[in-house]
Amino acid sequence: MKELTVLILAALPVFEVRASIPLGIAVYKLSPVTTIILSILGSVLPVFPILWFLANLTGGLRKIKVFDEFFEWLFSHTRARSQWIKEIELVGLTIFIAIPLPGFGIWTGMVAAYLLGIRWWPTFISAIVGTTLASCLVFGATLGVINFIL
Repeated sequence: MKELTVLILAALPVFEVRASIPLGIAVYKLSPVTTIILSILGSVLPVFPILWFLANLTGGLRKIKVFDEFFEWLFSHTRARSQWIKEIELVGLTIFIAIPLPGFGIWTGMVAAYLLGIRWWPTFISAIVGTTLASCLVFGATLGVINFIL
């Protein structure tokens, strides 16, 4: 059950590896390797569904005022944060995903990839590399906090 919680938390927007790694290591006392693997897998699970949703359903949903306002906010917010991705494409997308701060990560990275027209498989590879880097950063921060507390 603990492992499933870590996997699911990593797949959720906002939380992603920023929450799943500290939870797995500090709270559930799972091994770091298990926690990181589950977090990476959970984080990349929604990549293709997000891209499919953005490519196939946003157009129809934008005909409804509430959804149109939401997507307008989401897309303009993402465009503002992802302009530099345009210049260095996959490297930029990978770095964007690897930043373990709110407003970055897999979910926002997928919206940026969609808006910039980056193909799905290269986006998926960037997602794996970026979330692996983010996992390493969060793991290091988690260990630092644990060592500081103890």
